[in-house]
Amino acid sequence: MSAKRHERTLARRAALQVLYQGEILDESAAAIVADDRYLADDGPLPAYACDLLRAVEEHKDDIDGHLKATSENWTLERMPVVDRSILRLATCEMMYVDDVPLSVSINEAVELAKDFGGEDDSPRFVNGVLGRIATSLEEECDGK
Repeated sequence: MSAKRHERTLARRAALQVLYQGEILDESAAAIVADDRYLADDGPLPAYACDLLRAVEEHKDDIDGHLKATSENWTLERMPVVDRSILRLATCEMMYVDDVPLSVSINEAVELAKDFGGEDDSPRFVNGVLGRIATSLEEECDGK
């Protein structure tokens, strides 16, 4: 279990780097991956990173809808690019990856924000937004 968790942590970092690169270059993550134009610090892009990137692109409108509804006083455009990328990645995982508990997605995102966040308060901001998303997702599940 620990090895799988570590592999996914590395995959999340790699996926974040591709999402960030896509935002900066105004290109899709899929195009960056297809052209092998991502940083390959640890070799090829992990399969889990590819799965997350596909899901983020496929569900971007739904993901952004949750972010807009829960990021108090912040528009997506106003957020630092890296924070927005972290939030999209984690929200995607929370919404579309069933075998990862919400708390794990949040904790992993907070760690990414500590390492790469755009502002000093990025970890707190990411935690707050994702906490509200987790609450809304749990309420949706309870309502079904």
